Amino acid sequence: MKKILNDPYTYADETLQGLCRAYPQFYRFAPDTPRVIMRPDGPIKGKVGIVSGGGSGHLPIFTGYVGPGFLDAVACGDVFASPSADEMATAMRCANGGAGVLRLYGNYGGDVMNFDMAGDFVEMDGIEATTVVLADDVASAPIAEREKRRGVAGMVLTFKIAGAAADAGLDLNGVTGVAQKAADGCRTMGVALSPCTVPQAGKPTFSIGEDEMEVGMGIHGEPGVKRGKLRPANEVADAMIDPILADLSLPRGERVTLLVNSLGATPVEELFILYNRIADRLEDAGLSIAHPLVGRYATSMEMAGASVTVMPLDGEMEKYLTAPAACAFWKV
Repeated sequence: MKKILNDPYTYADETLQGLCRAYPQFYRFAPDTPRVIMRPDGPIKGKVGIVSGGGSGHLPIFTGYVGPGFLDAVACGDVFASPSADEMATAMRCANGGAGVLRLYGNYGGDVMNFDMAGDFVEMDGIEATTVVLADDVASAPIAEREKRRGVAGMVLTFKIAGAAADAGLDLNGVTGVAQKAADGCRTMGVALSPCTVPQAGKPTFSIGEDEMEVGMGIHGEPGVKRGKLRPANEVADAMIDPILADLSLPRGERVTLLVNSLGATPVEELFILYNRIADRLEDAGLSIAHPLVGRYATSMEMAGASVTVMPLDGEMEKYLTAPAACAFWKV
């Protein structure tokens, strides 16, 4: 293992300390806990609070998207490990401005279990809470079993849209409905070229040949749908966009937003090569692209590879996607 760290067992804590010191205008620790990050001005009285949570190692997800127009608080676990139910409950309390709290997170067993428990805890405090679970990874289950799919980079777009709906003054049911609509629209597919190393494990999460790629690899090293020789960029792009287009089945003339995301080590230059091909494919399908994003938005430590997310845009979704928002990693 070759990493810039002090102690593998303090990796997540020191990361969060540095994040809060670098960007105090966006992030501060919740009282009495080193694993819950909240807005410095939170909770916002009368606004629906939005919380997320998950393992460290995916920055900017989850913690990076705390800020005006985004999330109000996030509970952070160790690398690739779920936060505790107590930490999630603390995040919900820190986000509660009296209008209720939306839990918005990815479809992973530990996160689901602990957020459910956290909801029971805060219910005893009189806090009303709802849930939207992201399940946008088309590689992880067929559409008939969509509830089994993993939550991946579609969370980025859903955080933004839900945050804007809360800022617009919608009530808890309204914000939840908007977030669910965004989550339901997102489709993501990834390709991994290399593994990553969890500091506490000290070894790669999986092995793959120097000349191989895996289509559909999960962000924790979960198996994909196909492994084979690394192909030219256009063929890699096709391997990601083909199942997304088949899953969405959008009519010609629709508008979509597009996120081309580095899983950590892949440089932005290579993302633009992928974007170029994917834009051609979407345009050939009669779809127009609005407000695209290209960069590192949802990572897996130093994994080489990329993911593509497509989400249909109607007037409501576009309004919230383009509403003002700010965090250290994305400003609108």
